[in-house]
Amino acid sequence: MYIIHNGKVITEEAIREGHAVITQGETIQGIIPEGEISSFQEAELIDANGGYISPGFIDIHSDYIETIASPRPTSMMDFDISLREAEKILISHGITTMFHSLSFYREDVFNHKPMRRPENVQRMVDAIDRTHQDLHLIRHRLHARFEMDNLDEVHQLIQNIEDDKVHLLSFMDHTPGQGQYRDLEVYRETLQGYRELSDNDVQTIIKERQTSEVITMEKVKEIVALAMNKGIAVASHDDDNIQKLELVKSFGTTISEFPITLEVAKKARELGLATIVGAPNVLLGGSHSGNLAAAEAIAHHCADILCSDYYPAALLHAIFDLHEKHGNDLHHMFMMVTQNPAKAVQMDDEIGSIRMGKKADLLVIERMEDGYPMLTKTMVNGSLITTTNYRRK
Repeated sequence: MYIIHNGKVITEEAIREGHAVITQGETIQGIIPEGEISSFQEAELIDANGGYISPGFIDIHSDYIETIASPRPTSMMDFDISLREAEKILISHGITTMFHSLSFYREDVFNHKPMRRPENVQRMVDAIDRTHQDLHLIRHRLHARFEMDNLDEVHQLIQNIEDDKVHLLSFMDHTPGQGQYRDLEVYRETLQGYRELSDNDVQTIIKERQTSEVITMEKVKEIVALAMNKGIAVASHDDDNIQKLELVKSFGTTISEFPITLEVAKKARELGLATIVGAPNVLLGGSHSGNLAAAEAIAHHCADILCSDYYPAALLHAIFDLHEKHGNDLHHMFMMVTQNPAKAVQMDDEIGSIRMGKKADLLVIERMEDGYPMLTKTMVNGSLITTTNYRRK
């Protein structure tokens, strides 16, 4: 039994002071007034030193594992080792549940990530699945990101869903001229940033991509229905117009990832879709692709979830940046990385908030004199995973 005390507790409703969190085994037993701590003489006390006691962060969109598994274009590390090393890093940033976002591409035209080759994607899918039976530090899940022109891998996606290896599904369309790359000049610059290509080469790629055959809407509906029957949430990606939102909503989609404009983000909220924006976008002051700024979407109350996208450290820092630099309510910012993503992926009965009966995934976050957030304690399923002590000299 643990009691985490002397901190500000991030509850579902508010940030509460003068209270402590008590855990027993894998679960939270409740939130008690500080004055009742002496009644639990058998409990081990954890001092939060005036910091925040938060639920563990839930990251439902991040391709960070690709960088760990393939740190160089010609280097592929062992996938089981990669997951175990990645979780050491993720837990240090407060991420207790990670949805590894693996891209099912027909062809990665940027040609910079060998992890996106179909055979490697499937190997990682299987490695993630094995973590459910092995010892591990955090909760690993799979976010399958399926590119619309990847006709050859439709059968493999369906098989993974049927085998219960998929926990979140999204459909992507990176065709230049729409979505994330609606600005062809941005697409050109991005492509040439990864590969040595002439303008004619780029034009050829654009034409090929724009004329590629894509999966039919009937097949999309079939896959979405299969996922929904398995209790898997479905997301759309880089929504750039209202018509697309209404179409994906009619299929049963419940999440809109990275809406391209404020108008689309507002419509997603109106339609009841949970909207995801990137924490790195917050730290950078805007989208690296020139699309909607996350802080703007949050200011207009049309963003529900923060994800790390490709930089896990961003979640913790974005919470406080959005509060201190942009004037957002701190409690609401914490909900964007805890309760809201848990609800979006239908795991809020088990994780995502500090409430009796839920898994004891807990963080202690203290602040340095200059405001830097220090994650000093992490707990997953009631086990104290890390204790970090900052020092001088």
